[in-house]
Amino acid sequence: MPYFGATSRSNLISALHKAGFQGPYTGKRHQFMEKNGLRVRLPNPHQSDISINLLSRILKQAQISKDEWEKL
Repeated sequence: MPYFGATSRSNLISALHKAGFQGPYTGKRHQFMEKNGLRVRLPNPHQSDISINLLSRILKQAQISKDEWEKL
């Protein structure tokens, strides 16, 4: 990924695949991705990019640091 900033849903999914996550799978309200029992919920598709704030929360769930994100 380029810098730590707003990104599209498809870029997020691609980066999570590179980090070893499987999916996305269909959940009740949101799709999710898994890695070794760790589940990360994905935001539903919308017209706009994923904000930095939401990206931070998703990466925290995924246990991915900002530095690791930028290396993906």
